[in-house]
Amino acid sequence: MTAAVNEKYKDRLFRLLFGNEKYKENTLALYNALNGTSYTNVDDVTIYTIDDVIYIDMKNDVAFILDSELSLWEQQATHNPNMPLRGLMYFGKLYDKYIIETNKNVYRKKLVTIPTPKYVVFYNGVEQRPAVEKLRLTDAFIHEDKSGAFEWTATVINVNHPDLDPRLAACKVLAD
Repeated sequence: MTAAVNEKYKDRLFRLLFGNEKYKENTLALYNALNGTSYTNVDDVTIYTIDDVIYIDMKNDVAFILDSELSLWEQQATHNPNMPLRGLMYFGKLYDKYIIETNKNVYRKKLVTIPTPKYVVFYNGVEQRPAVEKLRLTDAFIHEDKSGAFEWTATVINVNHPDLDPRLAACKVLAD
């Protein structure tokens, strides 16, 4: 018998530990573990999470900008094949916020530059899943797209998997 887990508590805890101004050192440590980098200045991390996303209803998300990269992390206790679509929708809101806050004008002839998106889902459920898997938006298309012209992915990392990347396992806050 498996013990019942309060998933809402885990959601709030993830957001507190990795998406809070007070604990940006955790965000930086996990970012470094994921990317093999060694950033040290927490002031380089700009928390960018959207608090009022009504129709998406994500409360287990963390968004931030670091080194011209817009990262969205989400914690999930259940496998969800719709993560690429949810991520795309959320990134639309994030980019909308970014365009407004940086006074960019997408209707001019000059190319508007935006931070590079990176979407990672941390899976910590009980269902057996691979250590890392890529979920693709094109899998949801009604008609198969063979052009390769469009793809949006969610990288899902199973934090419970025995073959977890040692760099991630070394991130103490995530391991705990």
